[in-house]
Amino acid sequence: MPFKVKATLVTWLGDPEKYPCHHMLKLGDEITFDGEKIEGRICPDMLPKLGQIMAAMHVAGPRYVDPGYYYAFWYAPPSVANPEKAIYDGNGFENILHTFVEPPCHLRQLQDPKSFNWPPHPERTVAKDVTMLCPDVRTSGLFVFSCYDLADCGMDLPYFRRQMTIMDRVLKAGGTIKIDAIPNLYNDFELLEIYPPIVKEQVEPLIEELYLLDFATEKDGIITVTEKGKERVARFKAECTQEVIDALKL
Repeated sequence: MPFKVKATLVTWLGDPEKYPCHHMLKLGDEITFDGEKIEGRICPDMLPKLGQIMAAMHVAGPRYVDPGYYYAFWYAPPSVANPEKAIYDGNGFENILHTFVEPPCHLRQLQDPKSFNWPPHPERTVAKDVTMLCPDVRTSGLFVFSCYDLADCGMDLPYFRRQMTIMDRVLKAGGTIKIDAIPNLYNDFELLEIYPPIVKEQVEPLIEELYLLDFATEKDGIITVTEKGKERVARFKAECTQEVIDALKL
């Protein structure tokens, strides 16, 4: 609980030759938030929105989408006003059943390229990526956000350790187990005397985060730790002192 978040500068939608980034950012630059600290070079004009998105994704992880994702509007074709059609749609628009291809630096380039096409984009992925634009529209640097790991510091550390011990004990039990049987992998002290306690209401959100990062899979009430999850547990153990390894029975 919860997630580490990364913002990556992936492209310029404006004209960086004519209007260069005055913060000297380069394509591929990354800004990360691990739940405790932000690292990377941050233009101050970006900071308010960057922090808002990172805070939301820190909690929601890959489940987070901008509310605009839910619009059916993205899958409509271009249109022009036609008052004669108002009797049908209530407002009066005419479908233009082809895709307009606009030149570089046109304002259209600021939108998801999969939107407003004809035929429509066949998958519901328009506006699904979490992005933000540099406030300088002349340059329009596009940042894409992603979750790259579980948060393992600050207030998130106790929950992260529970997630690691759950995967470790499932692996020691053969790599797969009924979710309802997870508490059976702990003794009474480990269940209720270590924060947070291992109870159903705690286990369910913790293992859901494992699924979201492909550390584990679930089918018919059974959890299976993946190779990626196995590697994450191994990395956690390598970072622990022997005292912690003994205490957690890793």
